[in-house]
Amino acid sequence: MVFANPYYFLLLLLLIPMIGWYIWKLRKSQASIQLSSIEGFSKAPNTFRIYLRHVPFILRMAAFTFLVIALARPQTTDKWSTSTTEGIDIIMSLDISSSMLAQDLKPDRLEAAKEVAASFINGRPTDNIGLVVFSAESFTQCPLTTDHAVLLNLLKDVRCGMIEDGTAIGHGIATAVSRLKDSKAKSKVIILLTDGSNNRGEIAPLTAAEIAKTFGIRVYTIAVGTMGEAPYPLQTAMGVRIVPMKVEIDEKVLTQIAQITDGRYFRATNNQALKEIYGEIDQMEKSKMSFQEYSHKYEEYAFYAMIALSLFLLELLLRYTVLKNIP
Repeated sequence: MVFANPYYFLLLLLLIPMIGWYIWKLRKSQASIQLSSIEGFSKAPNTFRIYLRHVPFILRMAAFTFLVIALARPQTTDKWSTSTTEGIDIIMSLDISSSMLAQDLKPDRLEAAKEVAASFINGRPTDNIGLVVFSAESFTQCPLTTDHAVLLNLLKDVRCGMIEDGTAIGHGIATAVSRLKDSKAKSKVIILLTDGSNNRGEIAPLTAAEIAKTFGIRVYTIAVGTMGEAPYPLQTAMGVRIVPMKVEIDEKVLTQIAQITDGRYFRATNNQALKEIYGEIDQMEKSKMSFQEYSHKYEEYAFYAMIALSLFLLELLLRYTVLKNIP
């Protein structure tokens, strides 16, 4: 049990002057009738009222105590859990070349990749995750952050045509490495998703992979695209036409990148396969940092307030009935 307003317990200090006042009042009280001798009453039996004369005051003190507890707002939770995480830093490097508009994944490769990436991010609330996008060039769309709401908004804004068209896989890896190289995390990971082969940029993909290895960064490579041909929306003077586009993915290079960095290569030919790949990466990169959390707080003050009210009413009942003092 925890208390939302624990400073209210300072009110319990008022019990000290209240007890002092009660003792002082008892000592100062005088009999209404004075007798020269009480010898005639010495053998009179003591009634239960004699033994219970302090009960009203005790009830009042108890009622005050429970009222203070209610003001402090006691709360309980239905779940307390201890989890562990290792502090994993992850950069998602996403290909945004025009070929990512192919519709072999629904609604297209890029939107499918964004949807699955968002689910992956939501499933790792304690990790630092960043986003790099690349085509002919690359840039950081979002640096490493635990503010996943910001990251998801920036991921939503990603689209083809943001930068010059092409596929610079080496730049996509190199930019991600630059974001991870100074990280103090025990595990540093790049998830590279592309649908083509390297045809732009000054940095060769395998060179970028060697650099990643130097900094202890694992690279998981994901190739998206069906086998053979894929439907592609081609803009013409007559509007958008769906035409077949040959799928050309350099699986050999993507496999070598994964092997060099102690990662893994995956191939996603449809939406479900892509989801399963991210799920597998999620399982392989489980966190191991210790933290505690609890959920669903329940307010318990009403119970203590009812006890305080009941004790107060009982005190009034006894004080003005069976334990009433005759003036």
